Amino acid sequence: MRSDPDVQRIVSRYRLGLPKLPSLGRSGELLGRGVGSSLEFQEHREYRPGDDLRHLDWAAYGRSDALMLRLFREEISPKTQILLDASRSMTAGGGAKSNVARQLATVFALLSAGLGGSPQVIPLDGSRPPRAFGMSELDRLSSLTFETAVSIADLATDGGIPPGKRAVRLVISDFLFPHDPERLVRRLAGDVTALWMIQTLAAFEADPLPLGGRKLIDAETGDESNLVLDRRTIAAYRERLTTLQQGLSRQCRRFHATFVTVVADRGLEAVCREELCAAELLRPA
Repeated sequence: MRSDPDVQRIVSRYRLGLPKLPSLGRSGELLGRGVGSSLEFQEHREYRPGDDLRHLDWAAYGRSDALMLRLFREEISPKTQILLDASRSMTAGGGAKSNVARQLATVFALLSAGLGGSPQVIPLDGSRPPRAFGMSELDRLSSLTFETAVSIADLATDGGIPPGKRAVRLVISDFLFPHDPERLVRRLAGDVTALWMIQTLAAFEADPLPLGGRKLIDAETGDESNLVLDRRTIAAYRERLTTLQQGLSRQCRRFHATFVTVVADRGLEAVCREELCAAELLRPA
């Protein structure tokens, strides 16, 4: 995948959208938002079970009756963990969706490596333990098959996602599986420094058209159903999709994460230039 012309073009034009610190030698160049050891206070966030109680702000608790954690500036190495949804639903849309997902994983790995980091791409295909592709194995992504019926929500619940302590965690998925947004984002945020969630949809998933009677096949289970794709059916679908997206976006804001939706059929370049730059996941080089 690293030799993909579209990938190479993006890598030459953009950089990761993380704020830089002044040059600090080999200790790290990127600014995190974890509970660091620096004395420079940055902000608060809501306490989560497992957080270090020493960083609780009792004065804030007295004012708001909510447990809040004090966050500090910390220098981190640009460690990047890229979780790639390898479920069957990622094959929807004639291949554009899975191809752009592979390309995005490769782009972020290469950009992280360019900062001196140690990125890993982890296909979430149900493997135990999860297999990780390092920089020397990125080309294996071109032959990655999307065959698992296990969702990210299931993996996040039963320990199928490896820990990402102090990593920038990027999750590439359609997120079109049953889940509770608050629980999913909480588990994915874990103890990472930053969480980015890129919802990758096929064009017909983002904006379906009234096509009349159709036989629909569930990509995960193979179940079939007959459905009339009329304006009423599409309106109900769009309402559910919007509710899902708003829920994920709201929970991401709560956990200081970023959620963005892209349409794969528009191509890698348009997705990076517009949606990912607007979300500040990428910046022009």
